[in-house]
Amino acid sequence: MIRNPGLLRTSPLQGETTSSLICRIASRYGLEAKALRSCWRWRNHQPKHEGGTCRADAEVLLNAAGRQLLAGLCGVEEGVLAEALPSWGREDARLLPAEEGGVLAAAWRIGGTVAGPVAFGCRLCTARRTGAAGRAVLYAPRWNRVCARHARWLLDADADQPHEHLDVRRLPEVVAAQRRWAGVARRAVRAGAEPERVFALAQAVVARWWEQALHWEREKVWPRRLHQVAGGDAGGDLGWWRIVGRDAVVFPEVVAVADVLLDPAMARLVWVDSGAGQPRVLPVDGLFCRRLGERVGREWLGPLAAADHGGPLIAWMGSVIRLRRGAGGPVGYDNDSWWLRREHQPVTMAGQLRVLGKEKRAPGSGTMWRAVVPAEQRMRIGSLLGSAEEQLLQLRGVQSGPTAEVARQLLQGLGHSAGLVEAAWKRTAVAAVNGGAPLEEVARWADMSPGTLRSMLTAGGQEEDG
Repeated sequence: MIRNPGLLRTSPLQGETTSSLICRIASRYGLEAKALRSCWRWRNHQPKHEGGTCRADAEVLLNAAGRQLLAGLCGVEEGVLAEALPSWGREDARLLPAEEGGVLAAAWRIGGTVAGPVAFGCRLCTARRTGAAGRAVLYAPRWNRVCARHARWLLDADADQPHEHLDVRRLPEVVAAQRRWAGVARRAVRAGAEPERVFALAQAVVARWWEQALHWEREKVWPRRLHQVAGGDAGGDLGWWRIVGRDAVVFPEVVAVADVLLDPAMARLVWVDSGAGQPRVLPVDGLFCRRLGERVGREWLGPLAAADHGGPLIAWMGSVIRLRRGAGGPVGYDNDSWWLRREHQPVTMAGQLRVLGKEKRAPGSGTMWRAVVPAEQRMRIGSLLGSAEEQLLQLRGVQSGPTAEVARQLLQGLGHSAGLVEAAWKRTAVAAVNGGAPLEEVARWADMSPGTLRSMLTAGGQEEDG
């Protein structure tokens, strides 16, 4: 226990987690964090990763008495702590037992569930501001991850990996993108859009490109940046670095795409490509995607982006078209340009690293979908599903007219959609088997016999080797 609490003042960092502040206070007094945490009565166990290591993004919630103690330990007024710590004052039902008034109670939480994404702070900035070197953990949205002073990209703190930051000193465009985002965010507010949702949609679009870009021969920018953030060469463990380095490497393009999505002139190009009131299928060489490729520095990207029918970009274009036609659906979906479907949300670094660890322990288990299925095959499956979805959406309006005509349109449309879904179903089964999943398991998932599946694969000349 600290004999003279408050003797050594420990100021909080703006946006810091309460757990991080407790660890820094303990270090300031020469204690282990575990020893200082014994001052509180804990209602649950400290969060840990699957391997048993403690999570850096663990957060602490304190009751009123517990907060008062923390303020005394760091020698800072509670008002200052309330302004600096996003979790300060957050309540938890486990902290409010009526029969134990005055108990110094504390509860563990995962930071991301309390106040948003959690990242490591820049140690150099922490030392400069506090006079003591050490790790700090902060709440930081992904558009504010660059320490411009030291040219560092601050990594998510929720993943079980050793790095706290990536060096972007040789990537000035990444630093510049953060400054540019401030203007894009202001433009979003003026347009009546929430900057967070605009960024999330743009990130989903670019993250999908990132997965496909491994097979883009003309893509030269991202490989160069990836090698830079990996210290010069990511070749030794390319898959791992592609996960850890993704958000930093694609950040300039995310900001550029967000700017495009907010541009009314670009939305007008989508409308023109759709037929401007005379509905037609979006062309592969449309004006919007062509201009989009130019604005992200890749003139050749347009046809590839236009062909990805199952992705978030085409979904956004569809919502723009439907709004202009006055055919929006239920609130929060078709008539919301910034709606990001769950299946379009990019997998986080922590999630990808967990999958990667499982894949290494059990190769061929079927979890390496994006690694073993060629991009063009994945794109074709997504295109089939997207076309089926678009076909079904068009059938919503076929509800008036002579009985025979309505029935004909519905049945023909449903038949076409069923054919597209069946084609996607078959291609997915082929990809799963060729990717290493046991044929018997794939047959069970597809609700068919192994012999039937084998015959289908053999008939198509697509049986897996061996």
